Amino acid sequence: MNQTIHHPFAYDVGPLELTGFGLAMLLAFVIGQMVATEELDRRGWHSEIMGDITVAAVVGGLLGAKVYYAILVGDITAIFSRAGFVFWGGLMGGILASVIVVRIKKDSFAKISDACAPGLAAAYAVGRSGCWAVGDDYGTPWNGAFGVAFPEGAPASTVANLTQLFGLRDFADMPSNMVLAVHPTQLYEVAMGLAMFFVLWRLRAHKHAMGWLFGAYCVLQGAERFFVEFFRAKDDRFFGTFTMAQMIALGFMIAGAVWMQMRSRPSKQQPGILAAG
Repeated sequence: MNQTIHHPFAYDVGPLELTGFGLAMLLAFVIGQMVATEELDRRGWHSEIMGDITVAAVVGGLLGAKVYYAILVGDITAIFSRAGFVFWGGLMGGILASVIVVRIKKDSFAKISDACAPGLAAAYAVGRSGCWAVGDDYGTPWNGAFGVAFPEGAPASTVANLTQLFGLRDFADMPSNMVLAVHPTQLYEVAMGLAMFFVLWRLRAHKHAMGWLFGAYCVLQGAERFFVEFFRAKDDRFFGTFTMAQMIALGFMIAGAVWMQMRSRPSKQQPGILAAG
C-alpha cells in the first residue's frame, strides 16, 4: 500500500533555523490574542489587558510544559532540554500565569476566560499544526490509506524508536531501522481543534453567566484529548490502557462541567457576558 512520506518543515534563515513548530507556536499565541481581544471588544469590555495576559501565557505555558515533562520523566534536568513541550503542562502553566495577571490587574477571571475560550481552541489547532510540521507527537503504526511515515520525525517512526521509546513491543521482530506508517494524530488534533473553535464561536453570545463558555472549552478540550490518546504512540500508560494525559483530560471535563453548572444562570454575583450600559 502506498503511504505518505513526511518531511519536516525547516529552513535556515541566516544563522537561525526557522521550524514549522516555532512558527506555529508564534501564530497560535497571536491568533489566540486576536480572537480574545475581538470578543472582549464586542462585549463592551476593555481589551487592553490581553497584551499582558498573552505574555504571561507564553511564559507560564513554556515553564509549565517543561516542568510537567521533567516530572513525567523523573529527571529535573529535562527542563533544560529541547524536548518536552507537553500540552497539559503548558495549558495549566498558561492558565495559572494568566490568573496571576488578572488578579494583579484587579480584573475578573470569569470575564476574561469566557472571551478567551474560542481563541484557546483556535490557538490549539494552529499549535498542533506545528507538531505535524516537525513530525512530533504522531500515533501508533497504521497501514490505513492515510497512514504517514516519518523518516525524519522527532523522533523518526522507526521500529527501534517505536519499541524502545514508546513500548510498542508487538513490532519488535521487525528490522529496527524500518520506518513504519503511523496515525497522523497531529492532523486529527488540528481538525478537532478547529471543530472546537467553531462550536465555541457559535456559543460565544450565550445567555449564561460569565465564565460558562470557558467551562465548555474545558469539557471539549478534555474530550478531544481523551479521544486522540487512544491513537497516540505513548509510553505513559500508567492506568491500564489509559495515559496520564487521559486522566488529566477527565479531570478537565469534570471541572468544566461543574464550572458550567455553577455559571448556568446570571446573577448579581455572577453577571452576564455583556458590559452594562
